[in-house]
Amino acid sequence: MKKKKQSFAFQWHITDSCDQRCKHCYIFSEGFCDFTSMLFKDMVDVLDSIEDMGIRTYREPYIYMTGGDPLLHPDFWKIAGEMHRRNIRFAIMGNPFHLDADVCTKLRQLGCRKYQVSLDGLEKTHDEFRMPGSFAETMRVIPLIREAGMYCAVMSTVSSKNMAEIPLVIDLVGSMNVDVFACGRYCPTSGQKRDEFHIEPLDYRKFLIECQKHIKQAAAQGSTTYFHPKDHLWTLLNWEQGTFKIPEDADPQTIYSGCHCAISHLTILPKGDVYACRRMESKVGNVFEKPLYELFMSAEMNEYRQYDQMEKCSTCELLRWCRGCSAVSYGYTKNHLAADPQCWKDL
Repeated sequence: MKKKKQSFAFQWHITDSCDQRCKHCYIFSEGFCDFTSMLFKDMVDVLDSIEDMGIRTYREPYIYMTGGDPLLHPDFWKIAGEMHRRNIRFAIMGNPFHLDADVCTKLRQLGCRKYQVSLDGLEKTHDEFRMPGSFAETMRVIPLIREAGMYCAVMSTVSSKNMAEIPLVIDLVGSMNVDVFACGRYCPTSGQKRDEFHIEPLDYRKFLIECQKHIKQAAAQGSTTYFHPKDHLWTLLNWEQGTFKIPEDADPQTIYSGCHCAISHLTILPKGDVYACRRMESKVGNVFEKPLYELFMSAEMNEYRQYDQMEKCSTCELLRWCRGCSAVSYGYTKNHLAADPQCWKDL
C-alpha cells in the first residue's frame, strides 16, 4: 500500500493590506507598514517553488494564506483559482468583514478547506484588541463558513489582558460546534508590551488547567469542537498529569513533535522573504533568489534546529516533544534559544 505523504505547512502572506490594527499584531507593531502585495506572476513562481519542495521532500504542501487579509489582495481570486487548478490544499487566516454566503461558497468551490477567524475574548475585550464590531462580525460569519462546507477554525491570542476570558470563549465556540479551536501566546514586540501583557509561569499553568476543565465540560455537553493543543506547554501539563508518557522505544535523536519552527513549517512574506517563523525575526533568505527547498535545507535555517543549545529545553526529557515556543522566547529576550518565559518546569 502506498504510504500517505505527510503535510508541510506554508504560511503565505500575500499582502500586508488589512482593515484592522490589532494591538498584538506583529506586522503593525512598530506603527509603520508599506502595505506590500505580491504580484500575481511572482505568486505563480512561489507556487512552482512550493510544488518543487513538496516533490523533493515527499511532503504534501498545505498553504495557509494570510496577510494582512488575503481577500484584500487584488489578485486573490486569480491565485486561488491557480491553486485549485494545481490541486494544492489551502486554508485562509483572515478577517470576518469581507465574508458573505456567496464568498464562502466560492472559496469552497475553489478548494479552500478551512477559514480561520480570531476571538480574543468576549465582545468588549475582543473589540478592544481588534476594532468595534469585530466580535459581532465574527459571530455572523462562523455559521456561513461551516454552511459553505469549509472547516471553521477559531484562534485566540492569549495574554494577561484576556486570559481570564478564554475559558468563556471555549464555552462559546463549543456551544457553536466550531470545528477547531486553539490558542497561542502573545509574542512581545517591545519591552513595554512585554511588561504589559506578561503572564507568570505558574499563572499560565493554572490557566491551562482552567481551560482543560471547560474543554471537558464542552465534550460532556455533546460539543463536536476539536480543541487543538497548539501551545506545546500542553505537553508539559499532560506529562505531569500522566496523560502523556515518553515512549520507551523513542529514538534519542528524533524530534517527534513540539514547536514546528524549521521542521514542518515556514513563512513566505509579500516581498518573498522566507522566515523560519513569522512570529519572530528569523529571515533565512528570499524565495525569488533561492528555491524554497534550498532555503529549508540551508545553514541559515539550520540555526533554528540547534536543540542542544537551547538554554532550558536541551536538558529536559520532553525536548523531542515540546520545546515551548521559540518565538515567545525571542519576544522576551531577542534570543530564540532562551528559556520559554511561561515554562513552569523545575521552578
